[in-house]
Amino acid sequence: MKTAKKIIFWTLVAFALIQFFPIDTVNQPVDSKVNFVQMKNSPEKVRTLLKNACYDCHSNETVYPKYAYIAPISWSVKSHVNDGRQHLNFSVWGTYNKELKENMLDRSMEALKHKTMPFPGYIVYHKEANLSEAERTLLIQYFGEMLKSKTY
Repeated sequence: MKTAKKIIFWTLVAFALIQFFPIDTVNQPVDSKVNFVQMKNSPEKVRTLLKNACYDCHSNETVYPKYAYIAPISWSVKSHVNDGRQHLNFSVWGTYNKELKENMLDRSMEALKHKTMPFPGYIVYHKEANLSEAERTLLIQYFGEMLKSKTY
């Protein structure tokens, strides 16, 4: 029994200590000249869908929820945000070259079709990110039109 108490005690001590190593939650400034929704003058519905379902991980406008400040959960959240920004960052859309934009639009359409984005785990805590079929179709059509007309 003493061993179990020691394990619990040291686990709690470790948990308390890791709270002193917070993640960086400061977002880079957003330049409206290169930000996707402003650059493309996206319709309000598309803008809202992207902000609700995509922008937390795929932009410099991340709004960190309360649970993102508790280690070790915070480490996972920050890792997902960094990963998302690395794959696609709507805040710097205007800095991407033509081929990269085409690839990102194509991959975004595939992710929406196959429901791999937004992550199911993200949807659990962010109900507004749970896109309906109609909303997915709207985004797919919007991205598809951009590809066809080469207005990305």
